[in-house]
Amino acid sequence: QVQLQESGPGLVKPSQTLSLTCTVSGGSITSNDYYWSWIRQPPGKGLEWMGAITSSGSTYYRPSLKSRTSISRDTSKNQFTLQLSSVTPEDTAVYYCARDSQLRVGVTHDDWGQGTQVTVSS
Repeated sequence: QVQLQESGPGLVKPSQTLSLTCTVSGGSITSNDYYWSWIRQPPGKGLEWMGAITSSGSTYYRPSLKSRTSISRDTSKNQFTLQLSSVTPEDTAVYYCARDSQLRVGVTHDDWGQGTQVTVSS
């Protein structure tokens, strides 16, 4: 059973870069053609898929966030990371990592982390 755990700072200042890590256990991020995604949910709003990295290292991004988003991975640690640059208070959200057997850009994903709250504020 795969487990995903998000980690990172809970508070980020405006204009800075938000960095989050998803640590995966119970499965390798390089195996079986999985897609490893980041999703967020701002307060009072719906879930928003942000992007994904595949088991081979290819990346996909939500077009509206592409210019500010970077997803990478550290295979030695079985982790993948999200970087979101030039953040504003509108980037305040609960951020989730997830795993899928195919590329999913909606709100339904196969396996989820528990989520981590990130607040953008000075």
